[in-house]
Amino acid sequence: MTLPFCVDLEGKTAVVTGGSGVLCGRMAVGLAACGANVAVLGRSHETTDPVVEEIKADGGRALAVPCNVLDKQSMLDGYRAIKHAFGPCDILINGAGGNNPKATTSMEMLTANDLEAEECEADVTTFYGLDVEAVQTVFGINFIGTFLSSQVFSPDMVAQGRGTIINISSMSGVRPLTKVSAYSAAKAATANFTQWLAVHLAKAGVRVNAIAPGFFLTKQNKSLLMTADGGITERGETIVSHTPLGRFGEPEELLGTLLWLVSPEASGFVTGSVIPVDGGFSAFSGV
Repeated sequence: MTLPFCVDLEGKTAVVTGGSGVLCGRMAVGLAACGANVAVLGRSHETTDPVVEEIKADGGRALAVPCNVLDKQSMLDGYRAIKHAFGPCDILINGAGGNNPKATTSMEMLTANDLEAEECEADVTTFYGLDVEAVQTVFGINFIGTFLSSQVFSPDMVAQGRGTIINISSMSGVRPLTKVSAYSAAKAATANFTQWLAVHLAKAGVRVNAIAPGFFLTKQNKSLLMTADGGITERGETIVSHTPLGRFGEPEELLGTLLWLVSPEASGFVTGSVIPVDGGFSAFSGV
């Protein structure tokens, strides 16, 4: 991996939830390239092992930790394994997240006719047809997972008087996106929690910030944004047209912001901030 710049993370332990995903997988590799011992957390060895193998192939140190961010005992078990292997956590990246089709409407704006169509057509879902359990699942993995992992891993930081937590929010937490009401609400909660926790832990020496990515192609959204032949879908075109830089982001383009935030020398006076990395999406009104 080619880094935009390197910070000295030698001897530091970084924990990355959602580390098997496209974006946080790149973050895990980038942190390891700067010398950190990286714990890659995901749902199974099947998803986490490839990231760990890549890190080790490049000479880095990494550990795959299968766990469930919604299960405190599972997280505590992971915490103990990480501390035994690498020592206390210095850097926590809360990247576990995702959406659920049953928590997503099929149209952007509702009309009265949509209510009748929903009763007759299986592929029509309005706000009133959203599955409550699916909404709870989306809110859980995006917000409760961040809340819980912060509870599990930040006490070591407090005990040491130093450390940094970086939550992964989203453009949908800054400007709610059509169709994905649950995901947008959960990411907005994550951004708000970032600010709350930053204040709560400030005097303990722990900094808390968030990165709000714009639109990057991931396993979950690729089929929504790209066609099978490599073109861009209608929704994808809308997104690109509202992104001043005129394209989707590349995962590696998150690393500069990540490395700046994890370095106390570079960002020691930065806490409670939600940093957009979005190609200008949040700055553009559409006019």
